[in-house]
Amino acid sequence: MSKILDGRALAARIREKIKTRVSALPSRPGLAVLLVGDDPASSLYVSLKRQACEEAGIAFDLSLYAASAHEDELIEKIRKLNQRRDIHGILVQLPLPTQNADRIIAAIDPLKDVDGFHPENLERLRGGEPCIASAVALGIMKLIDEAGARGHAVIVSSPLFAAPLQLLLKERAIESTIIQAEHPNLAQQTRTADILIVAEGTPGLITADMVKPGATVIDVGTTRTDEGLKGDVDFDTVKHIAGAITPVPGGVGPMTVAMLLVNILKAYDLQRVP
Repeated sequence: MSKILDGRALAARIREKIKTRVSALPSRPGLAVLLVGDDPASSLYVSLKRQACEEAGIAFDLSLYAASAHEDELIEKIRKLNQRRDIHGILVQLPLPTQNADRIIAAIDPLKDVDGFHPENLERLRGGEPCIASAVALGIMKLIDEAGARGHAVIVSSPLFAAPLQLLLKERAIESTIIQAEHPNLAQQTRTADILIVAEGTPGLITADMVKPGATVIDVGTTRTDEGLKGDVDFDTVKHIAGAITPVPGGVGPMTVAMLLVNILKAYDLQRVP
């Protein structure tokens, strides 16, 4: 049986530290979230982020938009938020229904990009410069450290998601390969991974025969089904093969929220006027 990586317990320790830090600040940090459409999973994530912010003493500003909202409307809202001194972090909940996520994220002030997906933050990360890195990628790295995992990593996801994670892995001297679920030799590729990270949103995509014995498996996918929340990994079979594995729920999700709080504080510090 593999080691279950308890994201909830690790996240709770981080959130308690953030709460203590926020209580000592001269003013209150603020997060603005744009939620487009009515996807149940996205709504759940936003509610968890709201709860975490409120518990930590961080102000939370939510803007709701219809799934058909025009990109220019979202960008105009972001530009206004960029100017607000009480808002230190801006987050567009992904995935978007039809809008161009790259274009919308590019409108965020890089200093307020607490999701860490802005091109400028990616470029700074690539150059080893101080920046705000992807909250989900930071959460994954914490879990990899918890497992003590090293070796070659395979990331099954979109290039947008994988880019910051690949850079953070490289900082730890972990080389990685990015592939997508449609890859013709998916199982052959995943079986080479000492660290397998999956973020496709396809329940049960990764089965036991696709996992290298002893590998660390990080399941980022979360899909609401009739049977509850399901990950991209068939947990019940893979847990007997992997050396360490994250559950869904209770793995990457709580860590992403915790690292988002870390990023909000980092953004607050970067924007403080001396």
